[in-house]
Amino acid sequence: MWDILLINPFTNALLWIYDAIGRNYGVAIILFTILIRLITWPLNGQQLKGAKVMQDLQSDKEWLDIQKKYAKDKEKLAQEQMRIYKERGINPFASCLPTLIQFPIIIGLYQSITRALATTPLGLLQLARGIYPWFLNTSVLIPLNSRFLWMDLGRPEGIPFPAGFTVSFLPFGFPTLAIIVAITTYLQTKLTMPPPATGNPNDQSAAMSSMMSIYMPLLLGYFALNFASGLAVYFVTSNVLGIVQYAMMGRVNWRNLLPGGKKPASPVKLVKKK
Repeated sequence: MWDILLINPFTNALLWIYDAIGRNYGVAIILFTILIRLITWPLNGQQLKGAKVMQDLQSDKEWLDIQKKYAKDKEKLAQEQMRIYKERGINPFASCLPTLIQFPIIIGLYQSITRALATTPLGLLQLARGIYPWFLNTSVLIPLNSRFLWMDLGRPEGIPFPAGFTVSFLPFGFPTLAIIVAITTYLQTKLTMPPPATGNPNDQSAAMSSMMSIYMPLLLGYFALNFASGLAVYFVTSNVLGIVQYAMMGRVNWRNLLPGGKKPASPVKLVKKK
């Protein structure tokens, strides 16, 4: 069912784009990523708005008061938090649900990109079985042209070291694309990170955002270093589009890129819903 509902449609759409633009798989991945971003744009917007509401709540006076008052009574604290959520019409899961919905799409996109780059007999057979014969002509599409710029999208990217120089943990050469993935991931995380709330040293969302700005670039950079470079092209495109979408909503925090540039958010008083 996973293949039928997600992987096969994604793979066929990706290959159709590949065929329509003159069989350039790198450009096809970029255009396909843009298409998926446009389709999931409302979900991304809802997630960003939900995160902003929850961040504003961390600066609310009533919210901070109950954190201090019931710091030792977790059950009462939870009850008071739910009361505020209910009174103000806040859904605490508003920023999480869109992510959960998009997660299968992200996994499916990754699998469709790697499946289309099949090079082994078994992989080619699996790819051929998933292509719609009434939609695409398999005989002229497979195997794909996996060359894009200086890369072979079916293998990890790397620029050979000069004069036969080798590094044991970099068997493919200097990992230019993996570094770009790590940098764009870091920029996206830092630019979209909300400022810390004033007067709340236990702001878990700020602590989690800080950890994400460290671990996510390293994790995606590791993936780009060891997996097919077609996946790295997707990562870079997705990161840039994420920054663009956040900027269009007027919520990019450019101060986060400057040393000491973080300024605490001024307390925001949320208006109770009547």
